[in-house]
Amino acid sequence: MTSDGQKQGAHAQRQDVHDWDEVEEATELLLEGAHEAVLEELRRVLQQSPNNPYAYYYLAVAFYALKRPEAARDAYQATLRLSPDYLAARVALAHVLRELGDLEEAMLHAKTALQRFPDDGDAMHARALIHAARGELSRAKRYFQDYLKTSPALEAQLEVRSMIEMIDQATPGQRLTFDAGT
Repeated sequence: MTSDGQKQGAHAQRQDVHDWDEVEEATELLLEGAHEAVLEELRRVLQQSPNNPYAYYYLAVAFYALKRPEAARDAYQATLRLSPDYLAARVALAHVLRELGDLEEAMLHAKTALQRFPDDGDAMHARALIHAARGELSRAKRYFQDYLKTSPALEAQLEVRSMIEMIDQATPGQRLTFDAGT
């Protein structure tokens, strides 16, 4: 006999596979850079499956690529309402909120990401960028150093080392803004 918990877990796994299948065409369009077509495809998916977190996530990615950060923010928030542990969405939302100047809300999402996934380098990186934007340079440096301990790709390591050098040369309390894609 199977327990109710096992049945629910199996159902959730089937739903997850179904949700992924529904966004496959959109992800291919995204890779091709056809962002407007992605929006159209994901709106179609969401009409049929309004609780698909992947559809909202990729909708946010497309909005961000189209330089529509407010719409991206809203779609990332919708993703997290459906799937609170969707780490990539939470980290991306932190970046978008930082870019929109909402540093308090950005920090809330970066902290939540690290509470749920304490060893995640991307969440550490997001938190470091928020600290830098708030002028909390020693904290930014610490999170950048923690990020480097996660062994990111060489290009990312070089970029972060450059950011640490800028922090070391900055005036205490100076607010530093770095570009970082989501």
